[in-house]
Amino acid sequence: MPAQNSFCYNLRVGQGGYNFDLRDLPSVSSLLDDKALGKLAAELGLTGADIKRSAEAVLNIFRGDRVEDGEPLSEAALRELVVDAIAGSLRHMALRKLQPVINATGIIVHTNLGRAPLGKRLLDAVRPALAGYSNLEYELEAGKRGKRGGEIERLLCALSGAEGALLVNNNAGAVFLILHTLCAGREVVISRGELIQIGGGFRIPEILAESGAILREVGTTNQTFLADYERALNENTAAIMKAHQSNFEMVGFVASAGASELIPLVRANDVLLIEDIGAATLLPEAEANKLNLPHPAPSLRAGADLVCFSADKVLGLTQGGIILGRRELTERLRASPLYRVLRPDKSLLSVIEAGLSYLTAGDAEAIPVNALLKAELPELKNRAFSLARKLRKKGMEAEVVESEGEVGGGVAGRKLASYAVAVNIEGTSPGELAQALRQNRPAVLAIVREDRLLLDFRAVLPEQDDALVAAVLAATQAQKA
Repeated sequence: MPAQNSFCYNLRVGQGGYNFDLRDLPSVSSLLDDKALGKLAAELGLTGADIKRSAEAVLNIFRGDRVEDGEPLSEAALRELVVDAIAGSLRHMALRKLQPVINATGIIVHTNLGRAPLGKRLLDAVRPALAGYSNLEYELEAGKRGKRGGEIERLLCALSGAEGALLVNNNAGAVFLILHTLCAGREVVISRGELIQIGGGFRIPEILAESGAILREVGTTNQTFLADYERALNENTAAIMKAHQSNFEMVGFVASAGASELIPLVRANDVLLIEDIGAATLLPEAEANKLNLPHPAPSLRAGADLVCFSADKVLGLTQGGIILGRRELTERLRASPLYRVLRPDKSLLSVIEAGLSYLTAGDAEAIPVNALLKAELPELKNRAFSLARKLRKKGMEAEVVESEGEVGGGVAGRKLASYAVAVNIEGTSPGELAQALRQNRPAVLAIVREDRLLLDFRAVLPEQDDALVAAVLAATQAQKA
């Protein structure tokens, strides 16, 4: 069975707890010198300070939970219990720290697992600029202060066809900056079918209210027509807003008006068309269409004034909010005091600039998300068979099965054919094995589907294959112990 890992040990067990001489409790310094705890901490990526913190907390629990009529403990037995308790708390502590995870869920852009993986090539490209000083806000040619993000904006315009571009620290910030700067005190018309909520409680109506804009709902949940927008426009209308239904789909008796339909209306009434497309790629449009991924270019060509989306979803980079559109508007956004609150730091700028440079050079697969999206089924099948063979050699039950992954990251319903390995351990339920894999180092996130544990290869980085084998074997041994 897996080792107990609760940080707060309840020592009132057995016959009502333990009785011991408080002077027999080991000192913190002796526990810091304990070789077993030191070895465990090193394996878990923890430090002596972590051992000290756990030791102090556990000793306090022992002092408080001592009972006079409890089972008597010798000094040696007491130390053994204390060390076991600290070991459990260290395991618990390690699980709460940020750490590498192997994503065997089949979901490529997984919100709970950090969205897009950055990969070695991208990180190697930005390491020199982040390791020391950089010309973040300095023009080397002119020898004077400059603005941050200028090269990124040039690359964004080149890749999308936009006239102007601006980068902020996330897409929620991009939406808020646009509404606060351009629409505060005036009405923003939006379809009831687009008053969405996405992860983390981000709700369009609440963002509108906080920005100072006034929400004007039109249409119904499932059907909104051009005429609905037309009837809502008045002298206090600032914009029509479109919001992508990023994490759900509506099918059946539905209707909506796209950017191309709305442009004549907004132009005739001198209002803005703002489109939050949530997730978008900047691959060449032909490739984006082949992969059925959103792209900002069609909306921009149709005449949308501003389009915004996330940098860390299917674009495959780090957190950021990208705003594209009319230069006069992006410059107004830049001049807003709120932009100072939302502007990106050097690490975000470095990763996004490197990624956009790869895209511009036609080297899209330097960005791991693109490589995962384009991975061919025969390759995934071969990797799955390789894992299954290695597990069977160790006496495990492992079968290669067809599976279905997902793009994830705000592209609702976009499925991808895949292959997975179904793993079984006699006497262990799929849920128990999934838990053991989560508590491994590296942690592995798998799928439990139809009472089987599946390791889907769609989102497993190729360089993680050997680590995946080791993790499954380690989790198996933990379950048998």
